[in-house]
Amino acid sequence: MSIRPTLETRKAQPALEGAGVHLHRAFGFHDPSELDPFLLFDDFRNDIPEHFLRGFPWHPHRGIETITYVLEGEVDHGDSLGNTGTLGAGDVQWMTAGSGILHQEMPRGNARGQMHGFQLWANLPGSLKMTAPRYQDVQATEIPEIIDDDGTKVRVVVGEFWGKRGPVDGIAADPQYLDISVPPGVRKSFKVDTYRRAFAYVFAGSGMFADASKPSGILLEKEVMGQEVNIRDMSGDRTLIRFGTGDEVTVLAGEEGVRFLLISGAPLQEPVAWHGPIVMNSQEEIQQAIRELRNGTFIRAAH
Repeated sequence: MSIRPTLETRKAQPALEGAGVHLHRAFGFHDPSELDPFLLFDDFRNDIPEHFLRGFPWHPHRGIETITYVLEGEVDHGDSLGNTGTLGAGDVQWMTAGSGILHQEMPRGNARGQMHGFQLWANLPGSLKMTAPRYQDVQATEIPEIIDDDGTKVRVVVGEFWGKRGPVDGIAADPQYLDISVPPGVRKSFKVDTYRRAFAYVFAGSGMFADASKPSGILLEKEVMGQEVNIRDMSGDRTLIRFGTGDEVTVLAGEEGVRFLLISGAPLQEPVAWHGPIVMNSQEEIQQAIRELRNGTFIRAAH
């Protein structure tokens, strides 16, 4: 077995999207080869309703798949094909935009006004970019949850893990999407296919990845007593870890344990041209999509 080394560790950065939603972006609109087939990952956690209630009004998607995973609150969604629904705590929606769709996503907080969820964009290969749009809405009760003898808990959203298979299927990137909780002080390894690109996103507690033998934290600039200093932040919260090659990921959980998403997928290794949520293989295809948005032919008739 070979442990995947950590190529990069970085904090998600504040961003403003939609009609004024405050979120944190772990990656997006970057070098697409780094985490191919994944293009963008947003953490839209917020405890201030004014910072998310205006949501994401009508906007187009083409050539990608979007994966929305809600932990707290709800997200109402609707689209140009007449589909509507609500994602609640623990629910997942996998939307294949394919040839094109116009949709909106409007978040609502829980009883305490809290909203917490993630959205991941996965690229589609050129051969499937103009496929018919489809949804997979999965309720929390449908997602298998496994608890190991040491207390490690894994929700299998997509893919197969520890003998369980997630309910979302037929995804071009053939991904694995796991929600993992490791108890305090436990050192744990998780198998990941050698040929997949993989990343982890820590959103609770702290942990040390790679060989899990020498915690070092993340180098950050902070102000201490009026002075800017470099320190090692071991919080782990809103941290992206990008892995190199190998067939397992190892983590040593910190004093409060650690909860993170472990996501991997088969790289497409295709040219990427994008215009916001429209992602194609060439600029010519992007220009065609923009023309179709302007002349009202963006949405293709169902066959």
